[in-house]
Amino acid sequence: MITMPTNTSNNILRSILDKEKLSGTNFLDWHRNLRIVLKHDRKLYVLEKPIPEEEPPSSAPKAERDAYKKHVDDANETACLMLATMNSE
Repeated sequence: MITMPTNTSNNILRSILDKEKLSGTNFLDWHRNLRIVLKHDRKLYVLEKPIPEEEPPSSAPKAERDAYKKHVDDANETACLMLATMNSE
């Protein structure tokens, strides 16, 4: 079985979005490709679960604070990916 390094496979998947940027007529294809890339990156959840409205207090367990930070970071990265793969029109 041949396995590609994660970085290589990630670049290949993201190139799909670069080639098929969102325009007024291809939303369904773009959205499907976006979901494939996010699923591969283990970030699909950011489209399905909203970020909690409030940041956990500093007294919250570290795992809870880390999960919140990861969700915020993943959501920001996803938003940037989405914007970068849209036509400017």
